[in-house]
Amino acid sequence: MIESSDRLSRTVTPVRPSRAAVEEYTTIQDAFARCRLYRKEHRLYGVVDASLGRIMLEVGAVGAVVMPASLGAHVRDSMASGGDPVGPIISHPRSDRWTFLTGPTDNSYLDMALFSDLFRVCASVAHPGSTIVLPSPADERGGYRCWISAPQYDYRPGLAEVVSATRACGARASRVSAAE
Repeated sequence: MIESSDRLSRTVTPVRPSRAAVEEYTTIQDAFARCRLYRKEHRLYGVVDASLGRIMLEVGAVGAVVMPASLGAHVRDSMASGGDPVGPIISHPRSDRWTFLTGPTDNSYLDMALFSDLFRVCASVAHPGSTIVLPSPADERGGYRCWISAPQYDYRPGLAEVVSATRACGARASRVSAAE
C-alpha cells in the first residue's frame, strides 16, 4: 500500500503542448488532408514529408516542365488558345518560376537538341525519379508555392504538348529580343 501511494506522488502532471507544437501538428495534418485530396480527386500520388509538412510527388507517372514565370504565361496562353484545358500549373513566386504538370514522363530529357532549346530559355524537363513539391496549405499561406491552374480531375496535358508549346514560345521570344 505504501509503495503504490509513493509511486503516485512521483507522477508528473502532463504539460500542455506549446502553441508552436499545436500549429506544427495542425500544419502537418492539413498537408495529409490535402495529399489525400490530390490522391483521390486528381491521381497525384504524392507523400507528405512530415518533417517539413510538404507534399512530395515523384516524377514518372506524372511529368513536369519547369520554366520562368514570364515564359510560362506565354506557354499557358498558347495552350489555352487551342480551347483545351492547360492542366495543372504550380507557381513558385519567390523564384519566379512555374511548373507545368504533364502526363507520364519519357526519355525526351535525353534529347540534346531539346535540352539545348529549353536551356536557352531557362526551362527544363524534370527527370524521372526526381521530386516535385505540390502546393500544401502551409506553402500557400507562406507564399512558397500555389496553383496558377489547379488540377481538374486527373487531366494533365501530354509532355510532348507542353514541350512543343515551350519551344515555340521560347523561339518566338528569342526572335523578338533579337529584333530589338
